[in-house]
Amino acid sequence: MTDVLRYTAFTTDPAGGNPAGIVLHADRLSDEEMLRTAAEVGYSETAFVLREGRTRPHLGLRFFSALDEVAFCGHATIATAVALAERGGVGTTVFDTPAGEIEVATAVVDGVLRASLTSVPTRTRPVPDAALGEALAALRLSAADLADVLPPLLSYAGNEHLVLALASRQRLAELDYDFTRLKDLMTAEGWTTVQLVWREDEDTFHSRNPFPVGGVVEDPATGSAAAALGGYLLSLGHVPAPRTVRVVQGVDMGRPSELLVDVRPDDPRVTVSGAAVELPTPQG
Repeated sequence: MTDVLRYTAFTTDPAGGNPAGIVLHADRLSDEEMLRTAAEVGYSETAFVLREGRTRPHLGLRFFSALDEVAFCGHATIATAVALAERGGVGTTVFDTPAGEIEVATAVVDGVLRASLTSVPTRTRPVPDAALGEALAALRLSAADLADVLPPLLSYAGNEHLVLALASRQRLAELDYDFTRLKDLMTAEGWTTVQLVWREDEDTFHSRNPFPVGGVVEDPATGSAAAALGGYLLSLGHVPAPRTVRVVQGVDMGRPSELLVDVRPDDPRVTVSGAAVELPTPQG
């Protein structure tokens, strides 16, 4: 039986955030066993730490959803870093992931253990018209639902995300989409999530992230998408000076989450920070 820890990331409340499974010693597991373990855990992702041939601060890290391996998962990375810090002390860990090296620093801030991951260099590209039209149809949105000053873009920060800014908070709250249709589109296009955002003010975004390709309707906190949002803002010229963006996610699901996104105009990488807390192991 594989020992699995359960943490929820981007919150200090066990009732909030995005749960992730964590296997701290996964070197003896095959790909099939990792996938089976992730399916048994049942969260959007489970992280597997690889130690063979490495010494901390360098560790391997892989991520599996219930359906497949994922190149990068932000909330599971944050959760894993916190779990390691609780057992081995705070500091910096460099995770070798399928998406590249991800550096994560842990520290106690105002009495709370927090982790900050630095993404791979972000980049954006336009959304093909046909793919955008199909995405809007699957999401049951129209062009009139989109914000005027924040155009649709594909943003990469280890995974590619479609970023759609909505014109109203109400429309974000009303999210209701065709699961199979969106999953088929995302699989064909290679998108990991669709990131729907509404900008409350210059530094606060509300977000929802459909994740049908991972077998779940929605993620309550998505670190990789938050990093992609930072890259999105950077590419649009919205970062003339270093800034911190607060992403509020999971509210409409009843699992409130907070992600802090630090962006610099001279660096294509993005830092995403948050807390994490251990969940009790299910009985039975």
